[in-house]
Amino acid sequence: MIQTVPAFDRLGEENAFAVLARATALAQAGKDIINLGIGQPDFRTPQHIVEAAIKALRDGHHGYTPATGLLATREAVARRTLTTTGVEVSPENVMILPGGKPTMYAAIVMFGEPGVDILYPDPGFPIYRSMIEFTGARPIPVPIREENGFAFSAEETLALITPQTRLLILNSPANPTGGVTPRAEIEKLVKGLEKHPDVAILSDEIYDVMTYDGEQHTSLLQFPEVRDRLIVLNGWSKTWAMTGWRMGWSIWPNGDKGGNLYDKVRKLAVNCWSCVNAPSQYAGIAAIDGPQDDVAKMMRAFDNRRKIVVEGLNSLPGVSCITPKGAFYAFPNIKGTGRKAKPLASALLDDAGVALIGGPDFGVLGEGYIRLSYANSEENILRAIERIAEYLAR
Repeated sequence: MIQTVPAFDRLGEENAFAVLARATALAQAGKDIINLGIGQPDFRTPQHIVEAAIKALRDGHHGYTPATGLLATREAVARRTLTTTGVEVSPENVMILPGGKPTMYAAIVMFGEPGVDILYPDPGFPIYRSMIEFTGARPIPVPIREENGFAFSAEETLALITPQTRLLILNSPANPTGGVTPRAEIEKLVKGLEKHPDVAILSDEIYDVMTYDGEQHTSLLQFPEVRDRLIVLNGWSKTWAMTGWRMGWSIWPNGDKGGNLYDKVRKLAVNCWSCVNAPSQYAGIAAIDGPQDDVAKMMRAFDNRRKIVVEGLNSLPGVSCITPKGAFYAFPNIKGTGRKAKPLASALLDDAGVALIGGPDFGVLGEGYIRLSYANSEENILRAIERIAEYLAR
């Protein structure tokens, strides 16, 4: 029997895709399914972005691009970063990748190996832990607590750092909780990290503009004291409804002081995916430089849905839900139902036709919670709440 190396047996996965496959199969079998499980906007990519890709194809942009991305695309990301964070970054620090996950993969394999620790948010995006375990490093969960508004605690995070800690992963606004960490807490963390100059930071800021109620996203880029060890993950998927385009970007330290990380990720790109396709990069430029009306319209819709979701969830027996401040997820507490999260999510899909994700799919601290994506219509959200209420009543 052929045998792979042990690392591949340690790989986890993102269960949202398994739930999507199950929901799709049930729908194809004739069952009416409301999918509140998958984390992607239900809006179409704005038309001017689509047209930019079509024009690129018609203009003959069919060949390889640089491993780091087209200079024009990297310059567009630098302009956008200045607009959203007030920080100037060089295009020579910007890397264009086929989605957000390649940045996670690159950062974690650069720092992960047996004998080292990597800190990651729990509950958090499941690929963090999966990739940490793949490298043989020890995953150290940073608790993300409901009583803290699902923001990370600087004090609790810093207390977990040891001489074995190589990388710290942060995420705000956060998946799966919708939590947004306040600037004051981030300032405390940055101050505390002065005592740990050898710990690199991966800041997942893919939901950066998706905040509500006057909340403001604070980018780690705004703290020059950590810039030489900071990797920032971002991309087009969420903001411009471009999940299927597989377009991400990240900002890396460059030069000796920053460990030559940028050149290392360039080499990894050459070995793994060569480059990102040209038409999508031209679409990415159009997304950044073009009108943002569709983004604003999408965010207004998400805000309205968020209010409906929170009100509806808090009306359910045994369920409570704090108001998410970012992204497009709610993370209701279902402990009062007396049910475990994953069996409840499975039963709601099979018996009520509502697709949700059980909290343990996002970490050991996710038990007692379920993730609900409000990237669906108001009508479907209200129907889903009704179905959940009927199921819980039974």
